[in-house]
Amino acid sequence: MRKSAWKTYVFWILGIEALGALSGFLSRDGAKIYNASIAKPLLSPPSIVFPIVWGILFLLLGISCARIYLAPASGARARSLLAFSIQMAFNFFWSILFFNLQNFGFAFFWLLALWGCILWMILSFRKVDLPAAW
Repeated sequence: MRKSAWKTYVFWILGIEALGALSGFLSRDGAKIYNASIAKPLLSPPSIVFPIVWGILFLLLGISCARIYLAPASGARARSLLAFSIQMAFNFFWSILFFNLQNFGFAFFWLLALWGCILWMILSFRKVDLPAAW
């Protein structure tokens, strides 16, 4: 049975945007406290830029994941979806660790692991669909 491409794209984009929104919602109070308590560099972008950039990033992640999901079933596809899921879990919890718990040391090492997961995801996506990796 052929998968409906546009429904798949809508599903992945909305799902990932919702996950990002939930993470932002859960860490909003911690982010407000953090932003009020630090001295921002002169060239720091205004706070409104961050949800816009993250929204675009999550849109692109949704498109990439939909492309992987629509690829023919294979071990590489399954590993790519696993890498994506683990990366998103690390992504989701980083904001909570950093802003809500303000455990900056642990959040730093969590961020390093997140970057490793992102690299794993990109390399995994490359084996299935090069545009999705980009």
